[in-house]
Amino acid sequence: MASSGKSPQSLSLATARARAINGVLPKYGAVSISTPGALAGWWTMHQRYGRLRWAELFEPAIHYAESGAPVPQIIGAAIKRNLAAFIAPNSGVEETANALHTWAPGGRAPNENEVFRNPDLARTYKLIAAGGRDAFYDGPIAQTIDAYFKRIGGWLSAADLRAHQPEWLEPLVTNYRGVDVYAMAANTQGLATLQMLNILENFDLREMGFQSAASIHVQTEAKRLAYEDRARYYADPHFAKIPIDWLNSKEYAKQRAALIQPDRILTPVHPGQAPSHGDTTYFTVADSDGMMVSQIQSNFRGMGSGIVADGLGFMFQDRGELFSLQDGHPNIYAPGKRPFQTIIPGFACKDGKPWMSFGVMGGDMQPQGQTQIILNRVDYGLDVQAAGDSPRWHHEGSSQSMGEDAAGLDPIKGVLRLEAGVPVETRKALIALGWIMGASDGGFGRYECIENRTSDFDGHKDRVYASASEMRADGCALAY
Repeated sequence: MASSGKSPQSLSLATARARAINGVLPKYGAVSISTPGALAGWWTMHQRYGRLRWAELFEPAIHYAESGAPVPQIIGAAIKRNLAAFIAPNSGVEETANALHTWAPGGRAPNENEVFRNPDLARTYKLIAAGGRDAFYDGPIAQTIDAYFKRIGGWLSAADLRAHQPEWLEPLVTNYRGVDVYAMAANTQGLATLQMLNILENFDLREMGFQSAASIHVQTEAKRLAYEDRARYYADPHFAKIPIDWLNSKEYAKQRAALIQPDRILTPVHPGQAPSHGDTTYFTVADSDGMMVSQIQSNFRGMGSGIVADGLGFMFQDRGELFSLQDGHPNIYAPGKRPFQTIIPGFACKDGKPWMSFGVMGGDMQPQGQTQIILNRVDYGLDVQAAGDSPRWHHEGSSQSMGEDAAGLDPIKGVLRLEAGVPVETRKALIALGWIMGASDGGFGRYECIENRTSDFDGHKDRVYASASEMRADGCALAY
């Protein structure tokens, strides 16, 4: 199910271009906001699969919003960093008093371990608990949002909210060495994971060795090739014809794999020629009946746009930043269009049965991280926890990255970052191949996973799950 929202109908391409900075849409402010979709996604999933009463789902969140909860380390640092960016001169945020009221009551943001409360959000959740989806999209919350954007000179309207509907879609899938790996279609980068795996299937990664230079080299090259296609083709399929079957084909992957050389970096790297043609929250849950849910949602960059409507207690995302303003590009901005999305839940099946429900948060790191998890499980035999704890690589610098890569990267090779724990010999060998190494900046994603280990032993079929979180996040694995 895809529930990402569309751009406002009243925001034209000409106006979006007039607000551009150096030819791209700004990070913050009303021009970066598309219609919120998370709540409609929750509601639609609950209508199909929910067992508890809708209002009951909100009770814990309302309690913590009213009574407060200690601020975790990562979140505390992010709040301070983001608020400073929003109030900086020329930030582009039309109105910041509401954000400061919400996250800096009394004049400062909370420190780590201080108790933070959000009574405005508690009131918003109470309205949603009582009124369901319509309270947000066609009721009092929608009216507040509409009035607020009129006041600050923004574009999101009650009509945009009323028109929003999630989509149930057939997931994309590829088979990687006997494992069926699924990805979101629609306007996400899920296809990039499958393209990388299809390319890497042409190499004997096990023979190359775990954490070897040879293995990381071909993985990075597969990423560069897949991301050129991502930049060239990925967009809202309601507005652009995307050659998904060709991009996801084994034949095309074999052609792309043939470009990778073991002793040098591919330069330059281009997208294939098609025939005819961060912050994020991830969670996965499994129950006693075998239901497994892989879900991801995001405000995109940090806390989002900097915009908080009067008295609602939540910040609007800035996903609209990921539109292109380039004529002829499939992802070019248009009213009522969904921007390219980085958020992708992961899922894999083995022997036709659900196996792993997993995700790796982190913007453009997500397909790179998902691919490394699959390789660690399938090629290198690591268990569900070790697969996430294993040191990762992160490549930045693919072309037309739609606002994600930092400025100043090498325009040909980009920058390859290796996490602490990658062997020194591997690092030296990659530098000798010509890779430009960047600092280990912590941008290696955040992984969560549930593995289905249901077994049939001694005549008893027992449902068993294994779950994993990791050191890079504030997440945890819980059984109940």
